Amino acid sequence: LMLQYERLWPDHPFRFRIPFQQLGGSDSNRVEYIESPPEIAATVLKLIEDIDDEEWIYWCSDDKYPIRLIVEKIKELLNYALATSEISGLLFCRARVTLDRPELSLLPHQRVTPDGATLLERKGWYQIWIHQFLKAKVLRSLFSQLPLEIPSAKALDSLKDQIPKPDEYHLFVTEQNFAVFG
Repeated sequence: LMLQYERLWPDHPFRFRIPFQQLGGSDSNRVEYIESPPEIAATVLKLIEDIDDEEWIYWCSDDKYPIRLIVEKIKELLNYALATSEISGLLFCRARVTLDRPELSLLPHQRVTPDGATLLERKGWYQIWIHQFLKAKVLRSLFSQLPLEIPSAKALDSLKDQIPKPDEYHLFVTEQNFAVFG
């Protein structure tokens, strides 16, 4: 994952936080190892515990990695999100249910950025596992409502659908894809 970001976006602004229970590593400018509990939800909450609710983070789990990024467009989208207070999340890869079942996953209105990208608002937690920009409060809200014991990462798919997304969290996805993940 980190090597792919180095390859595709060499000047990326990210500092990856890597959870561990027993075997940490050496911190660097781009990596921070954080001792965390083994439970999935507790781990995510530990990784963001010192981050302010309104701070933007780049949410990226390590079971997906970028194959292609249109970096200049992603930078434009990030700048737009940072300057637009009502946006709580921005995904730049439209796939699966947001593409195939927009009536289920998207609200009917849209917004267009000054650079011409069309943003569609997600109704719920759709595509929350794909790499995207989120305010810390979004993850905190989702993961604080999940049970401590989760049988597997796959079980998160059905568990998240049982948790209502707060109406004040506006999560957007670009109409056009600017990334491909594997």
